[in-house]
Amino acid sequence: MIPVSTLGGQNVAVFGLGGSGRATALALAEGGAKVAAWDDSAEAVAAAREAGVAVADLAATDWQSFSALVLAPGIPFTHPSPHWSVKCARGAGIEIIGDIELFCRERRRQGAGGAFVAVTGTNGKSTTAALIAHMLAAAGRDVALGGNIGQPVLSLEPPGRERTHVVECSSFQIDLAPSLDPSLGVLLNVTADHLDRHGTMAHYARIKERLVVRSDIAVIAVDDQWCQSIAERVTRAGRPVVRVSGQRRLTDGIFAGRRGAVLVADGHDEVVEIANLAGLSALRGAHNAQNAVAAIAAARALGVKDVVIAKALTTFPGLPHRMEDVGRRDRVLFVNDSKATNAEAAARALASFPRVYWIVGGRPKQGGIAGLGEFFPRIVKAYLIGEAAPDFAETLGDDVPHILSGTLSAAVASAAADAAEDPASEAVVLLSPACASYDQFQNFERRGDAFRALVNKLDGITSPGLGSGASQGEAA
Repeated sequence: MIPVSTLGGQNVAVFGLGGSGRATALALAEGGAKVAAWDDSAEAVAAAREAGVAVADLAATDWQSFSALVLAPGIPFTHPSPHWSVKCARGAGIEIIGDIELFCRERRRQGAGGAFVAVTGTNGKSTTAALIAHMLAAAGRDVALGGNIGQPVLSLEPPGRERTHVVECSSFQIDLAPSLDPSLGVLLNVTADHLDRHGTMAHYARIKERLVVRSDIAVIAVDDQWCQSIAERVTRAGRPVVRVSGQRRLTDGIFAGRRGAVLVADGHDEVVEIANLAGLSALRGAHNAQNAVAAIAAARALGVKDVVIAKALTTFPGLPHRMEDVGRRDRVLFVNDSKATNAEAAARALASFPRVYWIVGGRPKQGGIAGLGEFFPRIVKAYLIGEAAPDFAETLGDDVPHILSGTLSAAVASAAADAAEDPASEAVVLLSPACASYDQFQNFERRGDAFRALVNKLDGITSPGLGSGASQGEAA
């Protein structure tokens, strides 16, 4: 735990008592703050009380007594409308911040000097953060990995001169961290997502930009126009920027080339290959090429040698629910990409395989799957689940054979049976829902776990590394 001493002796309200909220309340108390924590969920309040959190009904509290509201990232801050706790805090004239802001303040106060790597992007940030941490650990560094990736940042080991914190930051967390100032900031991409919480793409992009504008060094992937513009602005502001790309050749930066090559261009016509992604199933596909080059740039900026980076790439296990090979039956590979909660993420998965039996659906995001038409020829058949199924059926129309499976269980059974009859050398049953999970599952992890369990119950399933060999998709 990181005791938050910067608010020691002050009355602090905490709203939102999921994992990060509970960790925040306990870290504040450990640092000497007088905490009053609450949640709209009675179950969450009860769980927090049992964990030792001081709870109090903030709806019946004098907000003038508080010096700050620490808001959990899942609580609406601005859109579609501010949560009632936010309105109370604003009415009392107190600051509203989040756990990443508390970490930044504590780090500055301690003056420990350890590196702080912050990673964001619409897609790929968990894989990139985990890969950076993996490379640093391979180099013998003391690494603490957390934030949006799973372990709350304030539950990590405290900052220290020899410790590097690698922290995944969501847009919600960045919005609540006005003084975010990492040693190294990584921005992967900005595509349409969470607009219900941010209103417009321009506002969403501005929030993402905050992570790199005060970074000592910025690593920015320039594969979309939003990030290209951000890189230009950060460069003009005088901050060092390392440009990376998973899609195109750069004259100065790090990029993915043909046949998996990772290339470094020095701006003077010299290009050197420093690693290769070919054959690495945990980093399959063009989207993971972007993740990999960003992680490589970050590790190099932190002084990790190229030979260590290249070896670490081969031992990276990947993350659950992100293009995760979960089983194989003869020539059929089963892939869990439950983390693909929007169409952009699903596009990256579809682009990685030539013959796909696609399980898709859930609670739809804005735009649905209308933008995925270029990948329809890769889809042998689609199995539609959840609330989005009727609308997705209309989008697919006569272009893609499909059935309304309704549930994940029915979809897995049908897809497995159909794929078993495919004459190709390899077919892929792919769960890449392009939707949120909340209509049928608590979160994308539960959805992915359910998929894995259903696959493992099928007759003849073996480890994904066995059989005819895992597909490597398209070279990045």
